[in-house]
Amino acid sequence: MEKQDIKSLTLEELTEAIRQMGDKPFRAKQIYQWLHQKLVTDFDEMSNLSKPLREKLKEQFVLTALYPADVKISQIDGTRKYLFRLADGNVIESVWMQYHHGNSVCISSQVGCRMGCRFCASTLDGLERNLTPAEMLDQIYRIQTLTGERVSNIVIMGSGEPLDNYDNVIRFLRMITDEDGLNISQRNITLSTCGIVPNILRLAEENIQITLALSLHAPNDEVRKTLMPIANRYSLKEILPACQTYFEKTGRRLTFEYSLVSGVNDNLEEAKALTALIKGMHGHVNLIPVNPIKERDYRQSDRKAIEAFQAYLEKNGINVTVRREMGRDINGACGQLRKSFLEEEGKGGI
Repeated sequence: MEKQDIKSLTLEELTEAIRQMGDKPFRAKQIYQWLHQKLVTDFDEMSNLSKPLREKLKEQFVLTALYPADVKISQIDGTRKYLFRLADGNVIESVWMQYHHGNSVCISSQVGCRMGCRFCASTLDGLERNLTPAEMLDQIYRIQTLTGERVSNIVIMGSGEPLDNYDNVIRFLRMITDEDGLNISQRNITLSTCGIVPNILRLAEENIQITLALSLHAPNDEVRKTLMPIANRYSLKEILPACQTYFEKTGRRLTFEYSLVSGVNDNLEEAKALTALIKGMHGHVNLIPVNPIKERDYRQSDRKAIEAFQAYLEKNGINVTVRREMGRDINGACGQLRKSFLEEEGKGGI
């Protein structure tokens, strides 16, 4: 019989599993708190359980725990980028960032990605597999343990498309916000999607109060198709009404992510078109100076172009910020550290 992943079970599921093992149901809550509050990585650390029960748990369950294969610390802003090794040998990235409002962790939801966005290193080798809820949770648990600091904000914006791993991501969201776990506020979680319309609409019905961030990156389908293959599947005429539905169902203000690429989507004509596109949508634009990757010839917009784009949006009533560049000296952008690590490993260099 294949062992169950105990860290991916909800408290209700764990309670039923413990009952079926012939033990008292209250033990389930003790185990759950060891896993999701005390953040242990071994059943033997559960000191208030009997040895026979710990042995039974080892027989029936696996306990997912991630271990750092590499850690980079920015000399500019203290951002930490973790490369975690999974049980099957794959590696994923997570990033820890310090802000005045608390510590944020950006997690991956897949090993690789199949969305093909042309400015992102995560997608260069395609999708390997989805992450389990436990593998998403443990990115946060390990970072909180390693830094010794509480994580207060989560961004699901690392490698992978969260809505392409829908069921596991929803389970992760319910567990990370559970009062018997880390109890992180739903309002402190942002999920970024390139625009899988059916799953945006499903998410709107989940009764989860997270922020939805749309990777927009262009004000029309023509330019968007050159940057993001998903635009060939879902047009902006489908995506934006789905986002509006999400706002109406949840009351959560939308975020529009817009990576500025020199000579592609950063002139005032695009700023004008973007303003017309999202005016009145209760949204906030996050301008992102694109991170150049060696496999593509995209260049970052210069400071003057970024400021002019921002000024135009502000003048026309659009709420806009320019994202602070974090960890630029440590391959801070999605997929960059994993890609360089795998290349070195392939050469026998690690």
